[in-house]
Amino acid sequence: MTDESPDTTPTAVESGFRSGLVGLIGRPNAGKSTLLNRLVGEKVAIVSDKPQTTRTQVRGVLTRPEGQIVFVDTPGIHKPGYALNRRMMHMVTEALHGVDVLLLLVDATSRPGAGDRFALELVAGAGKPVLLVLTKVDRIKNKNDLLPVIESRAAGHAFAEVIPISARTGANVDRLVETLLRYLPEGPRLFADDEYTDQPMRTLAAELVREKILQTTGDELPYVTAVVVERWEEAEDLAKIYCLVFVERPTQRAIIIGQAGDRLREVGTAARIELEEILGKRVFLQVHVVVREHWRNDNRALDELGIEGA
Repeated sequence: MTDESPDTTPTAVESGFRSGLVGLIGRPNAGKSTLLNRLVGEKVAIVSDKPQTTRTQVRGVLTRPEGQIVFVDTPGIHKPGYALNRRMMHMVTEALHGVDVLLLLVDATSRPGAGDRFALELVAGAGKPVLLVLTKVDRIKNKNDLLPVIESRAAGHAFAEVIPISARTGANVDRLVETLLRYLPEGPRLFADDEYTDQPMRTLAAELVREKILQTTGDELPYVTAVVVERWEEAEDLAKIYCLVFVERPTQRAIIIGQAGDRLREVGTAARIELEEILGKRVFLQVHVVVREHWRNDNRALDELGIEGA
């Protein structure tokens, strides 16, 4: 992965080779990003226990001798209250109509609610094969309790398949991949064999900083931060990355910075270490926190952050 978007020009079709796009759809915290990273074998989406962590479509590529699957991770399905949320739900709708197969991810340990019914209505109306994927089954200690969950969750739609998995342990993930390849059409490679995402490196860098903020601040700032890479300078043995963190109020800025800047240093150090592993070189990372009131309703700010709208 580089800081430039890869060339996604399809190659010639190989006999029997299957390829296509698979949309990951579900409520917040259903485990979409965790599953995407497990499937691809690389970290392409940030992970947090906070709802609405994913804000854009994130593509991850899995290539096997028999086929290539392009997974499209989407924001969690939720009721939009800000321009940000409306854009996020627009990306969900786009994915519903732009992929070949849909995976409806449902947390097997959660209770059904109105959000689940809405998610089911969305995928049912897309006119695509839908596989029901029950996630986090490793948390169900008594496996006799799993069958009633499967029967209950599968009752609302004629799903093409129902597959219980654990992205954390890898249980049934290979079965999921094998099943998906059967549902994809014959087609060319959409990415080179060594590519695993179309996400530019600077986008992932900004998201990694946001992930560390979420992990460090806990429940204090679940939704109100955003990060953009303001400048990127790269040499053979060093990358200099300058990030801006948006918050909406001075009190939020103070939370991220912490006493004498200790929390911001913790965020920067954690992000820098992970970026050095990804880039394979030393990283100088500077993170600056700015107050930008109402950025979640500011279309210009959302454009700057790369969060696409309708």
